Amino acid sequence: MTALHLDDLKQYSDVLRARNGSEIKVRFVEPRDREELQSYIRSLSAASRYNRFLGALSELPKTELERFVHVGEADRFTVVATMVVGGFETIVGEARYAFHADTSSVEFGLSIDDRWQGQGIGKALLKNLECRAASFGAERVFGDTLRSNAAMIGLARKSDYAFTASPGDWKLVRFAKEIHVEPQDIPCASWRLAATSRLATMSSLAV
Repeated sequence: MTALHLDDLKQYSDVLRARNGSEIKVRFVEPRDREELQSYIRSLSAASRYNRFLGALSELPKTELERFVHVGEADRFTVVATMVVGGFETIVGEARYAFHADTSSVEFGLSIDDRWQGQGIGKALLKNLECRAASFGAERVFGDTLRSNAAMIGLARKSDYAFTASPGDWKLVRFAKEIHVEPQDIPCASWRLAATSRLATMSSLAV
């Protein structure tokens, strides 16, 4: 299990920048985001939804939506990337990731609003996910995508991921990256602190 303090989610928020300098906030999703997250999924193009969920759907099934908005269950987490648009906080991207302690790895999937693609949001979000993975002590991050998903494959390639066949499904390709970074060197302030807290907790339990 991870050692995050999930009673105070705001401490795990990060501020990133789009290519044009616009501020992007990445934070854990909350139950209050339920309807907006569903609206975001519905607003994606059919192709983007197909690529994200590896199949055709128009919205998240109710049971899946509930899993998305409850952070930390079974070491699975959902974050949203938001921007202020017209005076309102608006979801422009999302990612869901899972920490697998048995393999010291983090598996993830992400999407970016079609209207905001090409603005560097995906690259910034991916780097943030790597910080989150490092804070858990993960040694590897990976994801699976359709071989036809040129955007995700291009993003992973530019971010130095290696490609292999995805086990069990010829339609998918797996992209993975080894991460070996000391807690004090994690390039995201909130996750550097989270890593330090995790190590302190482990040390106290070992005494």
